[in-house]
Amino acid sequence: MSVPRTFLAGLPKAELHVHHVGSASPRIVTELAARHPGSPVPADPGALSEYFKFDDFAHFIELYLTVVELIKTPEDVRLLTYEVAREMAEQQNLRYAELTVTPYTSVIRGIAAEAFCEAIEDARVAAEKEFGLTLRWIFDISGEAGLPAADETLRIATKIRPEGLVGFGLGGPEIGVPRPQFQPHFEAAIAAGLRSVPHAGETTGPETIWDAVRVLKAERIGHGTSTMQDPALVDYLGEHQIPLEVSPTSNIATRAVASYDVHPLRAMVEAGLVVTINSDDPPMFGTDLTNEYAVAAELLDLDEAGVGELAKTAVRVSFADDAVKESLAREIDAYVAQNS
Repeated sequence: MSVPRTFLAGLPKAELHVHHVGSASPRIVTELAARHPGSPVPADPGALSEYFKFDDFAHFIELYLTVVELIKTPEDVRLLTYEVAREMAEQQNLRYAELTVTPYTSVIRGIAAEAFCEAIEDARVAAEKEFGLTLRWIFDISGEAGLPAADETLRIATKIRPEGLVGFGLGGPEIGVPRPQFQPHFEAAIAAGLRSVPHAGETTGPETIWDAVRVLKAERIGHGTSTMQDPALVDYLGEHQIPLEVSPTSNIATRAVASYDVHPLRAMVEAGLVVTINSDDPPMFGTDLTNEYAVAAELLDLDEAGVGELAKTAVRVSFADDAVKESLAREIDAYVAQNS
């Protein structure tokens, strides 16, 4: 069943798994590259698509960090955040987004943590006022940097704690980065009122997801691509209604999944799991949230009403306050009623 792209583009949306730096479009990246010459990142938008062709997940991380290197000042942080918000609202009709932010990678490059938080907060307030987009932050540990990154991310999250912060996560490579080592950090973040949302099971097996839910007390799972390999895990996630943040195009691009034909999304839904649709690092994968909804509609054989329900699931399992949830759910219902 095919859902018109115009319907998907206009659908009011919430996104729960999308990265701050990874959302920088060619326009934004080239502006940053022009500010800071000498980077391997091309300052030509036309050359970026070729630059972002990677062989596997490890190569993707390598290229991702070259973009991180372009963010050298608080002004760069503010520009990135504000322009990402603009494109989310104006090009995709996002109304709410939980942006995964990795402060450690900027702090170790010389940006003071306080200035970093001030920059993203200034952009957040402006985005809500100017674009009608509600932004919230999930601060994630850059897993490849180990315990020093975890210590500093926890400090920033609990001691500075910008107003928009709602969650605590863990990203980066999974292979060679065991989840249990971060248990004390997640316990402290949860005690401080933050929600646990680690990546797990993207490039590793179900045991990483078990660690996320048992050890890190995950309330949602980033990716969870290997979930269907373990029937006991499927039962557990279904019983406890722990949502999976699924990003189909990302999974194909990073070789986590071989093709859309074998993507586990449909099996997840048929097993009764809660899934949300997300774009992860959209420009780097040549996608956006509208396209991910198109992919999901095809894989799940959804009509307009089905897509609307999928969009409402993201709202329901978000960490937005009740007023935002209720308002956006009504907006989605009204849009579907008028356009289907």
